[in-house]
Amino acid sequence: MYPRPIPESAIWQRRLYVSAVVLVLILWLCPLFAIILTSFRSTADVMGGNLWGWPTEIGLIDNYRAVFTDTPMARYFLNSLIITIPSVIGVLVLSTLAGFVLSRYRFPGNMLIFALFVGGNFLPHQIMMIPVRDLMVRLDLIDTTVALIIFHVAFQTGFATLFMRNFIAALPDELFQAARAEGASPFQTLIHVVIPLVRPALAALAILIFTFVWNDYFWAVVLTVSDSVKPVTAGLANLRGEWVSAWNLVSAGTIIVAVPPVVMFFLMQRHFIAGLTMGAVKG
Repeated sequence: MYPRPIPESAIWQRRLYVSAVVLVLILWLCPLFAIILTSFRSTADVMGGNLWGWPTEIGLIDNYRAVFTDTPMARYFLNSLIITIPSVIGVLVLSTLAGFVLSRYRFPGNMLIFALFVGGNFLPHQIMMIPVRDLMVRLDLIDTTVALIIFHVAFQTGFATLFMRNFIAALPDELFQAARAEGASPFQTLIHVVIPLVRPALAALAILIFTFVWNDYFWAVVLTVSDSVKPVTAGLANLRGEWVSAWNLVSAGTIIVAVPPVVMFFLMQRHFIAGLTMGAVKG
């Protein structure tokens, strides 16, 4: 039996869909391609006004080396790590504890507390700029990495708690009943039952929080002043002001700043996808 021929209209429909996807992909990647191309340009090209054409000289090694040797980017990069890593760990710990309690224990005010976590996600953080900055000034924490860590842990924990609460609530009740029958305490149940099962969710959440904190610019500008504590996002703005004509260095710095979230995603890609799809299909 011969296969049925594909109708001409279906072929043209498929081509139209593929063309649309390719067009969207090109438009999405154009800014990234332009930045990468500019990071390759030599200083002579930039000074000569060749910002959009194909580079006449390639200054790849010189540009990326100059970002670390001629600018404070290494300091900014280290500051971002100092801010981001403790923030991610703090958010994961607090959200897992809160999600476990809110999903598995019934007590007066349970739903009210959960509603506060949900409602906090819809509150624009920018409207609290003045109170937050005033609080950090009163605590003598302004212009410190501690201020940014406290802020990110406080404001990211709401979303993370909602995320973890839903994952933990989806776990079978039989597991918790078996743990109680074995005499396990709530903390032992959390460590030995919950965390191994929600590891993909923790990996997905870690990537999201890492990206949010690493890419934050608004609060990096509001809560820091000196170069000694600024993260990479605020540092790039300073770099542009200090090297107003050296767009090749600014572009190289931008690519360097974008590398850690991308590397973290690819290293944890399997866990990230498993965390997002966990519970979507039931056996």
